[in-house]
Amino acid sequence: MPEGDTVWNTARVLHRALAGHRLTGSDFRVPRLAATDLTGWTVHESASRGKHLLLRLTPPTDPSGHVEATATETTGQRWTLHSHLRMEGAWRTYRPGERWTARPAHLIRVVLYTDHAVAVGYHLHEVALMPTTEEDALLGHLGPDLLGPDWDAAEAARRLGAHPGTTIGEALLDQRNLAGVGNLYKCELLFLRGVSPWTPVGAVPDLPGLTALAHRLLAANRGRWTQSTTGSLHRGQTSYVYGRRAQPCRRCGTAIRKEVLGDRVTYWCPVCQPAHP
Repeated sequence: MPEGDTVWNTARVLHRALAGHRLTGSDFRVPRLAATDLTGWTVHESASRGKHLLLRLTPPTDPSGHVEATATETTGQRWTLHSHLRMEGAWRTYRPGERWTARPAHLIRVVLYTDHAVAVGYHLHEVALMPTTEEDALLGHLGPDLLGPDWDAAEAARRLGAHPGTTIGEALLDQRNLAGVGNLYKCELLFLRGVSPWTPVGAVPDLPGLTALAHRLLAANRGRWTQSTTGSLHRGQTSYVYGRRAQPCRRCGTAIRKEVLGDRVTYWCPVCQPAHP
């Protein structure tokens, strides 16, 4: 499940494969961009913002250094290819000529070609091309990015606290409060802090401590694909409660429970995370 650390890792994979290289072709399989051709554009960098992926591009130039006319009808302006992974999305990179094996072909939404690599985006959401200067109009509402240079635990706690009647389980998933927490980290964070997911934000002690722990957990998993909150990378030992319905709690032995909170499944231990009165 793509969460902030997974998106951060994906951005780095794309950066290593594409950054500094000129696109030799592009294939957009989404209606809005079906006629767009990015041939000649150069990938400047790949970055992430919470759960959003941003491929920043510089326009092509002719041999004299002049900017050529492009499909986006701009002159000298950098553009950003934005995509969101949501629950099912993924980017994969391949060597030229290598078979694309990650997902069925009908799930492909974007293909970018260079002389050195091919990047294939599967089941992507919110695919859009925009001037890089307009990124903030799309992403400015997001809270501090847990893995970004703007991370601020106190600001994230302030945003959470601004809605005291919301359950903490729902508030942690609201990317306007802090960007990067998904369902896995929500469940694990609340277990580690001994807080029921149904507790109102206003009754949660030490919100700055909670947001600081969120940062530590995601940062610990940055750079690897196996997400672990327990410290173990062994199969079946990477989480305390997430995905462990009816299995014994690693602390008290009580069966882990699973219910729906908002529109997402929630795992918790009813003893280690007692319900708020």
